[in-house]
Amino acid sequence: MTTVQINVDNRQAKRNVAVLFYAQAILGSQQSINIILGGLAGFALAGNKALATLPISVMLLASMLSAGPVSLFMGRFGRRAGFLLGAAAGLLGGGCSALALYVGRFDLLLLGAGLTGIFRSTHGYFRFAAADTASEEFKPKAISLVLAGGLLSAFIGPEIVRSTAYAIDSTPYAGAYLAVIAINVIGSLGLLFLDIPTPPRKKKGEKSGRDLKEIFTQPKTVVAVICAMVSYAMMTLVMTSTTLAMTATGFTTAAAADVVRWHIIAMFGPSFFTGAIISRIGQLRVIMIGLTLLGIAAFISVSGDEVENFYFALIALGLGWNFGFIGATSLLTTTHTSEEQAKVQGLNDVLVAGLVTIASFGSGAILQIYGWEYVQYAMIPALSLAALTILWLAIKTRRARSIEPNFGGMR
Repeated sequence: MTTVQINVDNRQAKRNVAVLFYAQAILGSQQSINIILGGLAGFALAGNKALATLPISVMLLASMLSAGPVSLFMGRFGRRAGFLLGAAAGLLGGGCSALALYVGRFDLLLLGAGLTGIFRSTHGYFRFAAADTASEEFKPKAISLVLAGGLLSAFIGPEIVRSTAYAIDSTPYAGAYLAVIAINVIGSLGLLFLDIPTPPRKKKGEKSGRDLKEIFTQPKTVVAVICAMVSYAMMTLVMTSTTLAMTATGFTTAAAADVVRWHIIAMFGPSFFTGAIISRIGQLRVIMIGLTLLGIAAFISVSGDEVENFYFALIALGLGWNFGFIGATSLLTTTHTSEEQAKVQGLNDVLVAGLVTIASFGSGAILQIYGWEYVQYAMIPALSLAALTILWLAIKTRRARSIEPNFGGMR
């Protein structure tokens, strides 16, 4: 079985973490720009205002559809080539979105969102790339440290919105989308220093490890995928409608941008120590903490519509995503070999992006038809399901350990 050679001292892994941290900070900042402005730009151009969040949904749909092909592309040509391809798509997406606002065409805005979705799918693999050259002990920390780069993007993205959204008097928001072009150029320069070996190519007809059915019927894989899907999708469900809910309540775009800023800080800030917490108490406990925080965010949101409610709810939402998603990602890396990673990670991210897309589409509709409170109520079934899968795996693992001595210590 072919595996990637890992340096015991993790020097190569740490260099790659530094590069990916930089890329996460710079390239990742366009994520918050698209989150803040996607609904607002859509509201400005859409004839039917119920479709205001459609650009965000199209971005997520494109991310879902491209996640599998992107993973296979990286498996063939390497991580760096895949990430540079994503940055090129992000650059084109920013340009299309700016042009759409200038000429007043909603369909062109959707095209820009689709291109941005391709970037988003490649960006999602930063966390897996961090683990590629890391030892088993360093993997949780490598994953969380790369995601910690999002803390800087939480400051960069909203600040770009503040300073450029109205830079072009005749075309609100276009200036921020033009800034996305520069972001992708600057971020790509750092990616040139990424040093991750390209997996050896398989001979025609040669299998790359086990079948997906075998891998995805493992209890740990089932729990990792479901919890990753729920953590990301429920965060997206609420976040997608936040700026619209705030502006509808009477708050300014600047106030909404600041709430999103603190939400993203909460998403990525804990990443400096999430890996250490996982190493100490385990993935399942960390995931459960994340799901609980997502539930707390919903409770805060339905408790009132003051600005403090938005701040505290979105902060809890970000923390919940961090623990739930990083915990699930760390758990998934224990379920497959390096030669299986392209197809496993690809399918995982397709499933995650699929539920995220549904959540994004549903978010705007639920907000327009039923209101902000029902966006929160919609989280309950998914959070309950994820919590039950964790309980199921914990019981299954405990039972396996209790009968292990009967087999003479063999599994």
